[in-house]
Amino acid sequence: MFKRLSGFLLACLAVITAHAVQTETVLYRQGDTVLEGYVAWPDKANRNSPAVIIVHDWTGVGDYVKGRARQLAELGYVAFAADIYGKGVRPASGPDARAVSSQFGGNRPLYRARMQAALDWLQARPEVDRSRIAAMGYCFGGMGALELARSGAPIVGAITFHGSLSSPTPEDARNIKGKVLVLHGALDPAVNAEQVRGFQQEMNNAGVDYQFIAYSGAVHAFTLPTAGNDISKGSAYNANADRRSFAAMRTFLDEVFQ
Repeated sequence: MFKRLSGFLLACLAVITAHAVQTETVLYRQGDTVLEGYVAWPDKANRNSPAVIIVHDWTGVGDYVKGRARQLAELGYVAFAADIYGKGVRPASGPDARAVSSQFGGNRPLYRARMQAALDWLQARPEVDRSRIAAMGYCFGGMGALELARSGAPIVGAITFHGSLSSPTPEDARNIKGKVLVLHGALDPAVNAEQVRGFQQEMNNAGVDYQFIAYSGAVHAFTLPTAGNDISKGSAYNANADRRSFAAMRTFLDEVFQ
């Protein structure tokens, strides 16, 4: 009884302390391409507010990443769900998503340019503290957070949730200015042991301050409820890994934004 009551009180406290949030769909550009992002911010945001770029998975900007943006805004951050694909490009099937996402996985300079456009837009927001910006992403988006860091952009942290860790130019890790957090499914077939070893060697060689957390029993897409629960498919939701990785993200952001 006491445990249930304590849990209820903690839940009430979380609701009380959550920030009221405003949201807006915004258009911006990278070169000639029109991009459509989504920004969420706390009502009481001021010029000293830390900010986070959030990058979508391979389906593009949708309800999931918008929900994550609102979660971060409730924690007190300005959260910008960046659009990598372009306005109206929202793949409706796995094959379509693979085709679109591969255009960026195979062209890292283009991916970095789209990430830089998001950073430029966010830095121009009057309530954002330009010295306290981080980037994070899910699956395909995790690659984007790492690529922005590898580009030498002035971000204080990069977080990847079950994202690709590969890099065609591992020497670029020397450009990383902030800290890195990798949240990985220990059984993820899409990011295998060889890729993990290569990433860790890349970070170690460059002297990057990074953390690597692997969640037992978790495969690819472990934060996505729409992935289902059949781990034999290689992608599945894992409630424990979702909860633990979100907590790890919060601790990391507290550290890099202090």
